[in-house]
Amino acid sequence: MKEWRKTGCILCAQNCGLEILVEDGRMIKVRPDKDNPRSKGYACRKGMKILSYQYQNGRLTTPLKRVGERFEPIPWDQATEEIAARMRNLVDTHGSRCLAYMGASSQGGHFEAAFGLTLLRSLGSQYLYSSAGQEFSGAWWVYGRMLGKQYNLAIPDEHETEMLVGWGWNGMRSHQMPEAPRVLTGIAAHPDKLLVVIDPRQSETARLANIHLALRPGTDALLIKAMIAIILQRGWENTEYLEHRVEGLAAIRPWFSGFDIEAAVAVCRLDYDRVVELCRLMTTRRWCMHPDLGIYMGRHSTLNSYLMNILGAVCGIFGVRGGNMIPGMVMPLGFHADERNPKTWRTVATNMPPAAAGSFPPAVVPEEILSEHPERLRALYVSGCNPLRSYPDTTAYEQAFDRLDLLVVCDIVMSETARYGHYVLPCRTPYESWDGTFFPWSYPGVYFQMRQPLVEAPGDCREASQIFTDLADKLGLIPDIPHEVREAARAGRLLFATRLMEWAAQEPAIRSKMPFILARTLGAEWDSANKAALWGMLMTAPKSLRDNAARAGFKPGIDQGDRLFQAVIDNPQGLWVGAADTANPMAGISTPSGKIEVYIPELEEPAKALNAVREADDLRLPAEFPLILNAGRHMKYNANTLMRDPAWNNGARACTVAMHPDDMAALNLRDGQQVRVTTTAGSEVGEVEVDDDVRRGTVLIPHGFGLIYDGEVYGINVNRLTNSSHRDPLGTPLHRYVPCRVEAIGD
Repeated sequence: MKEWRKTGCILCAQNCGLEILVEDGRMIKVRPDKDNPRSKGYACRKGMKILSYQYQNGRLTTPLKRVGERFEPIPWDQATEEIAARMRNLVDTHGSRCLAYMGASSQGGHFEAAFGLTLLRSLGSQYLYSSAGQEFSGAWWVYGRMLGKQYNLAIPDEHETEMLVGWGWNGMRSHQMPEAPRVLTGIAAHPDKLLVVIDPRQSETARLANIHLALRPGTDALLIKAMIAIILQRGWENTEYLEHRVEGLAAIRPWFSGFDIEAAVAVCRLDYDRVVELCRLMTTRRWCMHPDLGIYMGRHSTLNSYLMNILGAVCGIFGVRGGNMIPGMVMPLGFHADERNPKTWRTVATNMPPAAAGSFPPAVVPEEILSEHPERLRALYVSGCNPLRSYPDTTAYEQAFDRLDLLVVCDIVMSETARYGHYVLPCRTPYESWDGTFFPWSYPGVYFQMRQPLVEAPGDCREASQIFTDLADKLGLIPDIPHEVREAARAGRLLFATRLMEWAAQEPAIRSKMPFILARTLGAEWDSANKAALWGMLMTAPKSLRDNAARAGFKPGIDQGDRLFQAVIDNPQGLWVGAADTANPMAGISTPSGKIEVYIPELEEPAKALNAVREADDLRLPAEFPLILNAGRHMKYNANTLMRDPAWNNGARACTVAMHPDDMAALNLRDGQQVRVTTTAGSEVGEVEVDDDVRRGTVLIPHGFGLIYDGEVYGINVNRLTNSSHRDPLGTPLHRYVPCRVEAIGD
C-alpha cells in the first residue's frame, strides 16, 4: 500500500513542508508540500534528497559499549544502568561541574532539550553546549542587553519591508527565512523595493541584489561604525523614534563624533559616495536587516552585532513593520542567562558565560576537558550533533575526548564523534519520531509543526527523550507516580490534567521533573516522550502564547492548551497557532527601561577604539599566511554533517577549495589540482576549483564534509583548519576570517 504523508525537512532551520510517499513501511519518494502554510510548496534540493538521510549505511540498532578498541552490543537496561552509575560516581567524586550536555540544537528536533536539561539540572550542572553557542553567543548576548532577553531575536519583517539588507548572508543558499529564494527574487525584481547585500564575495545573493557593497574581509565593524557616524553627523537619525523608544543614545553619541569616516571607508575598500547613498536610503525607507555568519563569525563578532543593532536603532527599524520584529514564539530558543547574576555559572578554565540563551560556546570544550582545574569537564553526553565535524579544532577535540572519563553519544549512525564514545546509544530518526522545532522565523503569524512518525525504527531504537527518561529513572530522579495519575493517563487527557494538577498542588517539587513524569504516563501510552511533552507544554503555555493563540482563533479557556494540542496533531502539515499583537510591536522589549538600551558598558572601549588606523594595521596578514580562509561556505551540496552518503550529490564537485583565478595563477595552480591548505591549526588536502565569484585573496571551503562513510573519507574536514582559540571574547569561533596559505601537491 502506498500513501503520501505530510512532514517537514530536518536539514535546516526552515523545516520546509514535505510530502513523503510511504510504501510497505519504507519512504520511497519526496515532494514539496503545497499545503504547508509557511513554505507553501517550496523546498530546496536538500529537502528533496531527504531519503539519503533516512537510509544510510551503518544504521545503529542497539546500544554499544566500548570494550578495548571495539564496540560490543549490550541490552538497554545494562547501558542505562552503567551510564547512570558512572555519571553519579563522577558527580559525587568531582562535583556537578564535571558533567555537560552537548546537543539540544538539532535542525529537526528540539524536544529532547527539555529532557536533557532536566537531567543535567537534576544532577546540579548548568553546562549546556549547543550550536547556538557556536554561532550566536555574541549576537544573542547583545540582544539580551539591548532588548532584555537573549532569546529576543529581532527577525526581519521581509514581506512588509521596502529594503532588505543582507549582511554577511547568502540567503539564496543558506535560506534562513521561509521561502528565501522566492522572497529575495521578489524583492530584487519589485519596482518599489531594494535588495542590498554587504558581503566581500559575489555570492549567489549578491549577484541578485540591486546594491552590492563588496567590502574588504574583516572590516564589517569598521564599516558599520562609519555608517552610524555618517547618519549622526549629518543629522539623518530618526529623532522621534530615538526619543520614545531608545535609551542611552547620549552615552554612545560621542563615540561617532569626529570619527574619520572617509579613512574608515577607504580601509573597507569601498566607494565613499555609495556608502553615503546607502545611509540615505536607510534613513528614508522602511528597511530590515538580515545578518548571518559573515557577521557572527567574522572579526569583531560581538562588536559587529552590537554596532549593527545601534545602526538599526538610530534608523528606527526595531518594532516597526517592515523593520526587525520580536516574533511570537511557541517556545523561546533557550532562556535568559545573565552572567551578572552570581548564580549563573562560567566555565572554569576559560571563564565563559552561557551567552547564547543559556548555551555555552563549544569552542572552549577542549580546554575545559584538558585543563588541570580540579572541576574540569570529565563527562559529556552528546546528542543531536557531531562535534568532531561541526565544531572548531577537530584535533583539539580528539585529544580532549581521549581524556574524558565518560563520553556517551546518542546518534543514528556511528558518526566520527560516536567512534570516540564509551557508550553509543541508537535513537530514532526524525521520521520515526514525534518531534518539532521552535525556530521563530515568521511575523506576525506563529507557526508550528509537530512531525509524526512515518515509518518504524529498525531494531531497538528509541527517542532521544525516552533515553534521557530511562537514564533519569536509573539515577532515581523520577518521583513515584501515584496510581490514580497513571490510570488517568489511560482514561483521557483532561482527566489526566486534573489528577496531575492535584498531585502537583500537594507536592510542588515534582514540577521540576515534569518532562519525565509526562514521559512515564502519557508518553508510555503514546510511545513518545516528545508527544507527551508537547501536550504538557501547551497546557502550561505562558500568557503570551495563550494571547497569541486567541488572536489566531483559539478561544481562551482552561482547555485552550488541549485544543491547541489536538489542532497540531490534526494538522501534520503544520498550522498557525498564534498571531503576534501588531498593535503593540514593542511588547517583547523587556529591558529595565522598557526601551531599546543601546549603551552596553562592556563594549564601550572596543567601540571607541575602533578606527581606520588601528584596523589597517591589524588587517595585515602574516607572510606565512597571506590568504583568508572562509571556513564554512554555504552550498546546495552541504547540509551540516547530516547527509553522509556521497551518493546524494551524484558526483558533483561538492567539496572543493575555491579560489579566484588571479590567485591561482599567482600560485601556478590549475583547476582540479590537489592542494594543501594550511593554517595555525593544521593542514588539509583537497581539490582546488577556479571561481570568478570568490574575492581575490580569499579561499572558500564548505562545512559538513570530511565524513567517514563506508570506511572512506568524503571531502575536506574544514575544522582541522580552525583553531578553537581563534574566537571572539564570548566564544564564537571566527570561521569567516582564518589566515591561511595554499600550496600545490605534486602534478
